[in-house]
Amino acid sequence: MLQVWTAMNLEALGLEKSGAVLRITLNRPDSRNAMSLRMVAELRQVLAAAEASAEMPDPVRVLVLRGAGGHFCAGADLKDMAQARMQALQRTAGDAADPIAEANAAFGALCVAYARTPLALVAVLEGSVMGGGFGLACVADIALASHTALFRLPETSLGLVPAQIAPFLVERLGYSQAKRLAVTGGRLDAAAALHLGLVHEVTGGEMLETALGRILADILACAPGALAATKALVERARLTAPQDLVAEAAAVFSQAAQGAEGVEGVTALMQKRKPRWALA
Repeated sequence: MLQVWTAMNLEALGLEKSGAVLRITLNRPDSRNAMSLRMVAELRQVLAAAEASAEMPDPVRVLVLRGAGGHFCAGADLKDMAQARMQALQRTAGDAADPIAEANAAFGALCVAYARTPLALVAVLEGSVMGGGFGLACVADIALASHTALFRLPETSLGLVPAQIAPFLVERLGYSQAKRLAVTGGRLDAAAALHLGLVHEVTGGEMLETALGRILADILACAPGALAATKALVERARLTAPQDLVAEAAAVFSQAAQGAEGVEGVTALMQKRKPRWALA
């Protein structure tokens, strides 16, 4: 498995795998980890490899997304945006492709992929968390923020639209708060982000790693298959009336209860020991 990660030709990301945890570092500190097209492509590549590892020894179960240099992500890379704008101006009448829309859609597809991954996703948020970085924070299953984190949704103040992250803003914050932040070019410190439910915990200094370690331990205590099935069911529950989900939820529960993880979990409880998911 180590060869899978070392063989990747990554320029915009750093990777560190420890057991079942894969730490992904947005590694463009000179630009406060602005989201370039290269970074988008590499994040998709890494996610695909992590999900594929489920069938291999020592699979990835948790992704930790973090930024280098004390910042998470300052939003879209302005150089890429300028280049896409230039390409759009040079289009001929017969060109169907829109370079700006294509670049924007690529980031949207990235957000969807990370939102739907069966793996647990933890975002560690420090410094600048802007635009697309704000959206990735909303995508994460668990968002852990440093006291240094400053959240900004600047698109409308720049004459732009938070297009691809809008669904995730509404999902995490609710319609009212998402709309308020979007139309004001919203600014939030870590305490305000916690109050709104954008992040789940705020800490600082050396306690950030301690908090992350505790969160990872809690996740790894859960059965990986059950975790993936739960994420998928919760996503369905967002847009499905409870009465319409009864039969599907019952089938999901039955499958889990009769599966190896369910048998191992209940047996471990009865034997008063920790479950051994690797054997399940």
